[in-house]
Amino acid sequence: MTDPAPAPAPDAPSPGFRARHALLKRLADVVSLPGSRVNTFERSVVGDLLIEILRLAAPQERHRVAQRLAPLGDLPNSLARMLMRDEPAIAGLLIEGCAALSDADLVACARDTGIEHRVLMASRRGLSEVVTETLIAFDELPVIEGVLKNTTARLSQSGVEAIVSLSRAAPELCGHMLRRSELRPSGAYVMFWWSGAEDRKTILQRFAVSREVMQEVVEDVFAMAAEERWQDPVSRKALQFIERRQRNRVAIEKSPYASLEHAVAEAARTGLNPEVAAEIAHLAGIKPLTAAKILCDVGGEPLAILCKATGLSRVDLQYLWRSIRRPETRADGSVHPDWERVQTTYEMLAVDRAQTVLRYWNWSLSSALSPALLKAIRDGDDQGLDDYSAAERAAIMALSENFGR
Repeated sequence: MTDPAPAPAPDAPSPGFRARHALLKRLADVVSLPGSRVNTFERSVVGDLLIEILRLAAPQERHRVAQRLAPLGDLPNSLARMLMRDEPAIAGLLIEGCAALSDADLVACARDTGIEHRVLMASRRGLSEVVTETLIAFDELPVIEGVLKNTTARLSQSGVEAIVSLSRAAPELCGHMLRRSELRPSGAYVMFWWSGAEDRKTILQRFAVSREVMQEVVEDVFAMAAEERWQDPVSRKALQFIERRQRNRVAIEKSPYASLEHAVAEAARTGLNPEVAAEIAHLAGIKPLTAAKILCDVGGEPLAILCKATGLSRVDLQYLWRSIRRPETRADGSVHPDWERVQTTYEMLAVDRAQTVLRYWNWSLSSALSPALLKAIRDGDDQGLDDYSAAERAAIMALSENFGR
């Protein structure tokens, strides 16, 4: 009895189809010829014929053709479209490295294929804003992580805002986002609320900017606004963000407490209730809604920012920490890590930079609120973000979870 014939190697042509194998190779060679040997029309016709043969070819044959064509800088569009929509192992050869592909080719491929193709595309060098926006729009974490890790990819501002919004439900994106040069303070400040401890530290170190330049260039405008009795709400709101003074002097005159320190000490003695919390907010120059967000924060770092921005001492910070019944020590007597982290946050921030963060929160979380915006927050209207200002978009992202989402 004779031994059975050995199976053909995976890359070998199927028995009886040597002509097809040779034809695929020769046609791919023609497509690869330089422009001096074959013109655009000829290349296109050859590409059309190659497509018809590839439709019936085995995967290893399509893979071989894709491998041959991937380095080309000029490729018939119909051929590229077909191979880009092939199985990932074949399509990836073009998606990841073919220079002949345009943004339109990549966008169409992203829309027509699945997540495996989009993951491959996310690592392609030199992705433009148009392509990254398309990839981000699918809300697929592996794809977005791939885009963020791709240092040669470019992000649009709308793409950045989309990722910041998505990071609320996927905090693992925060660390990747913080390494991107496209991220601006407005996005970092709102992302702070759901970031982990290390990411919060990075945000404060990198984005807690000074307002010194703004204060210098508008120094004389304060006198102008005072002469107008602060009647213009637009300039009044902007100058409140820029000015050096944080505490509300008018509120101190009306308050039952002698000072902000007195209110904080009372909160530590009796426990924090809504009335005292509202009074602390007014004395600190922020809205009660902003104060509520700060006092309810699980991490505690916003308390340190509030205290440093308003000139409260380390002792006042401790009083405020006690007023919300947060632990200072562990069972073994060592310092509780949360309390230690909050103290470190207080020490690392300069007053002016802490004020920038606090005022942006106050501006975005409360001052920008309107009846229409409140409805958008309650309805979870993330789709119409382009209709709102930067502050309003920050409010939607930071406060929507507080309205039952």
